Amino acid sequence: MISGKDPKKVADMLKKMNINIREVKAEEVIIKCNDKNIIISKPEIMIADLMGKDVYQISGEVSESISINEKDIEFVMEKTGKDRDTVVKKLEELNSDLVKAIMELKED
Repeated sequence: MISGKDPKKVADMLKKMNINIREVKAEEVIIKCNDKNIIISKPEIMIADLMGKDVYQISGEVSESISINEKDIEFVMEKTGKDRDTVVKKLEELNSDLVKAIMELKED
């Protein structure tokens, strides 16, 4: 909608233009991309009904994490005998480098 603006001010401005606005309470928003996840903590979410379509404005504390392929996780688990959480953490730490993850997890 309008980037760089305070969501409350945007809502007030849109209400003056007779655009229906509602707020959604949430703890976290995750946008799953092909190569990463965008995580928005402490989000402020405003939804505007514009010509019959919902338009979302989300602001908050943004961080990113890489998206790890499920087959890669299973492969490393199989090769190392480690649990899923341990494997996921190691793959995140090593930017999905399977060989390095297997080597390091076998050392533990």
